[in-house]
Amino acid sequence: MFKGELALEAKNSQILHLNENRISIAAQDSSMGRNNSTTSRGVPVVLVCLGALLLGNVVIYLYLDSLQQSGDGDPHLTRHGACPPRHFRMANMRNCSPWLECPQVRTEVRKLKMIGQGAVKQVFLSEWKGHKVALSKLSSPEYQEDFLHGLSMLQALQGPHVVVLVGMCSEDHTLVTEYHPLGSLLNLVAVLAQERHRVRDTWQTRLRLALDYVSIVHYLHTSPAGTRVMCDSNDLVKTLSQFLLTSDFHLVVNDLDALPEVGAPAGSLVRCGHRELRGEFVAPEQLWPHGDGQPFADEFMPGYDEKTDIWKIPDVTRFLMGRVAGGDVVHFHLFQINGECKRRDPHLRPSAMDVLSVYRSVYATMMRDSPGPGGSRDML
Repeated sequence: MFKGELALEAKNSQILHLNENRISIAAQDSSMGRNNSTTSRGVPVVLVCLGALLLGNVVIYLYLDSLQQSGDGDPHLTRHGACPPRHFRMANMRNCSPWLECPQVRTEVRKLKMIGQGAVKQVFLSEWKGHKVALSKLSSPEYQEDFLHGLSMLQALQGPHVVVLVGMCSEDHTLVTEYHPLGSLLNLVAVLAQERHRVRDTWQTRLRLALDYVSIVHYLHTSPAGTRVMCDSNDLVKTLSQFLLTSDFHLVVNDLDALPEVGAPAGSLVRCGHRELRGEFVAPEQLWPHGDGQPFADEFMPGYDEKTDIWKIPDVTRFLMGRVAGGDVVHFHLFQINGECKRRDPHLRPSAMDVLSVYRSVYATMMRDSPGPGGSRDML
């Protein structure tokens, strides 16, 4: 995991600094030994110091490793995986609980107020046994297929990158998920402008969110349910609305109603909807290739694959970084990989894993060289 990599790098850095200090001490001790003792006695002293140095390194490494393993309690990474299949545990729950089924959804979940409505579903802030949850209900029968697809994806993709599924009732076309009071990623600017959250408005927080976003894309491209493409991402606003901002400032994907699979059946490509897509946000291969001279016809529209998601990464990252101090340095370090994401030939674009590796490396490097928000410009 990314956090483990950062912890290991930090650990190696600590050991390196300790080595330098101990070597300096050893050199001083050796010098004093030459001044006050014979040459024959100086050699064993140096060997003892070197032995103590090596032993100390081993002890420190084991100690830091134990801290990493015992202190890796990031709820964003652990709160899902501890539960068996078809169970859930929200952030404020001690134990896992089985998914709620129709009887529990009908009798135990109490709707409080509507907090959102889209073409596919209405969303209500609700309460279950003292826990705030989000209850989603099908808006219109014509979108039943999309609703059921989203529910099946929530069931299949449960993990740290996906909103927690609390329960469902297919008969009533309802599902219940964990409630995140900060809302969708569309609210990021407004949330960080609040006085209690202004301390979070740093390049560190924003780059971590970009890392979360790319991690989610990578997860969907390599998921247990196959290679999935985010089709509800035809513009920036629609894309941002697919993600929820957690209280600890991480991202989880929430809307999975349009996730077609590449290669099912074998070798097949996908098309996002049956209407013509326009604009610079979508990938070039998603645009009608025959120009205005030939009217759009869905049956003649070529298919495409998951590389359409790669094209959109730089635009989402640009939004996430905003105009925060140090953001220009982040853009400088991400310039090459983001340029590769924008290659018009999808075959020449990197994979989500390639992008994630570079983003992780940039984050680790900047944290090591400039952990505070004020010194990031020194890296240019």
